[in-house]
Amino acid sequence: MIFEGIIGNDALKKDLRKTIENNLISHSYIFQGVEGIGKILFAKEFARAILCDDKTGDDSCKSCIMFNSNNHPDFMLLNEKEEVIKIDEIRNLIKKVVEKPIISKNKVCIINAADKMTKDAQNCLLKTLEEPPEYMTIILVSSNENLLLTTIKSRCTKIQFNRLTGEEIKEYIKRETNININDFDFNIIKYLNGSIKKINNIVDNKDTYLKIEKFLKETKEKSKLEFYLEGKIIYDKDEIYDFLEFMISVLYDLGLKDADYLTGINIVQNTINKLKSNNNFDMSLDNMLFKIWEGVNENNNWR
Repeated sequence: MIFEGIIGNDALKKDLRKTIENNLISHSYIFQGVEGIGKILFAKEFARAILCDDKTGDDSCKSCIMFNSNNHPDFMLLNEKEEVIKIDEIRNLIKKVVEKPIISKNKVCIINAADKMTKDAQNCLLKTLEEPPEYMTIILVSSNENLLLTTIKSRCTKIQFNRLTGEEIKEYIKRETNININDFDFNIIKYLNGSIKKINNIVDNKDTYLKIEKFLKETKEKSKLEFYLEGKIIYDKDEIYDFLEFMISVLYDLGLKDADYLTGINIVQNTINKLKSNNNFDMSLDNMLFKIWEGVNENNNWR
């Protein structure tokens, strides 16, 4: 059965299955929702079902076998790495779109992180969305539909995805990872906020996340210099925003027991804003760590 094994958004699963069963497939969709909740998995499964010989997605037909082996001639996936999509890439895609299907009755194209298309690229795609070939379905996967042109959005059927619930997150962690939630003292579900992508980040950097939690918990037990030196563990440009969001979650949890920690939340959020405004990386983080220590220890006599 299609979508079997994908966690979350059960109501959407039913709706999309009915769309397949009743042959009510649109020519263009926007799969919209926050980053990291499985939209691309849904898009691929939906594509597989559209191309399936009997529309059941049971894996036994030639189309499904080729799809599962990443070798289906009637399926295209653009921008798997979620980079900026330029006009030349869309032009090349359109050339393939107008070619008739080879083994299926339909063709499907997924444009991942479609909100990263330049304005020129979106305008280039627009004509194809206005007059798509009868056999074609285009799925735009987006985490920020505000970056898509109104004319693009008006020509697509919007499918809105919800964040995963706490129980769904726990199910995913138990089934798909080697993380033991009990390794963390705070409620990790708060940090994950319904995002599978964040779970994968924790799997890849578990030791670092545990060390971040530890040095924040010990803010009142360390000198300013000790706190600063241990805090250097977060100085990773590729992971910094995830680390900072994690810090906010830990500080909030600590603040429920000791209000002194709540001062750190605004400090970290301001640092996120500064980094997104291209402020100096090291200087911003240095300043943040000193301010967190000072804010938490403001009522302490020990300095």
